[in-house]
Amino acid sequence: MTVIVRDLRPEARADVEAFARVRHLALPYMVSTPDSVAHAIAQAHPDAHYRPLVAERNGEIIGTAQVGIAHDSPEPGQGYLNVYVHPQRTRHGAGSLLVRVAEEHLAAQGATKLFTWVLDEPANRSFAESHGYRPSRSAHFLRLDLANSSLPPLRTPPPGVELRTAADYADDPRPMFALDAEATADEPSDIAVEFTDYEAWIAETWKHPLLDLELTSVVLVDGRPAALSAAYTDGATRYASAMTGTTRAFRGRGLAKLAKNDSLHRARAAGYTEAFTGNDAGNDPMLAINKWFGYEICATEVRHVRRLG
Repeated sequence: MTVIVRDLRPEARADVEAFARVRHLALPYMVSTPDSVAHAIAQAHPDAHYRPLVAERNGEIIGTAQVGIAHDSPEPGQGYLNVYVHPQRTRHGAGSLLVRVAEEHLAAQGATKLFTWVLDEPANRSFAESHGYRPSRSAHFLRLDLANSSLPPLRTPPPGVELRTAADYADDPRPMFALDAEATADEPSDIAVEFTDYEAWIAETWKHPLLDLELTSVVLVDGRPAALSAAYTDGATRYASAMTGTTRAFRGRGLAKLAKNDSLHRARAAGYTEAFTGNDAGNDPMLAINKWFGYEICATEVRHVRRLG
């Protein structure tokens, strides 16, 4: 049967559920739900020109693509396309067709450099390189058996340091915005990110359906938010660290470790059994922290880049 590529229909629940299912099968190390897929579409910034695509064969969605412009980067013209195909539905041309449609969309929006993540496996890397993409940085997915692991014991914060949760900032999230913006700006990445639009951050990040404010731990130093460990959950068994970081003035004091340990203990007490996180392969400080917690690398992705024109 012929494979067709079309836009995902956000009003069709079956489309959204199939999109989430294919992504989970292809990339089981990410926490995702149909609601989070729908949220990404509904809250996408207009400048992102976000376009989720699906590949369909014989009435079945067998591939997906997340396509858009990195609108929050200070460097213009940077596009992204992340393509995933059902592991048991490969070799039907879905991946290549998704790439072609995605590239046409991004070129029309003025993109000059395209980024894509590819699992570090021979077939996937060969696919990317055959389409003109060249390998760049690597990142690891890590998993922790939260139900059976021995988490480090909770410790009393030192004088002047206090543990809170993001739920304490529900009425005024601006301190969380400032903390997230500074920590994110210093994350290792091919694409620099600057959070400057508070309202967009509220819509896209603070109101994200996976974000659990009660499990997101925040460290205050002399009353000032200094570190956080943001928690994503699927509402069932899976927990993920969406961002763990510290503001520049307070780094090197173990505050990120303090926040993450508190969040992990909260998550286990709430009944979550699997914890996931991701780290740039060159981010030695966070890799060391996650090793200390007992996380193990379960997969690696390689970012690939292609220039247009």
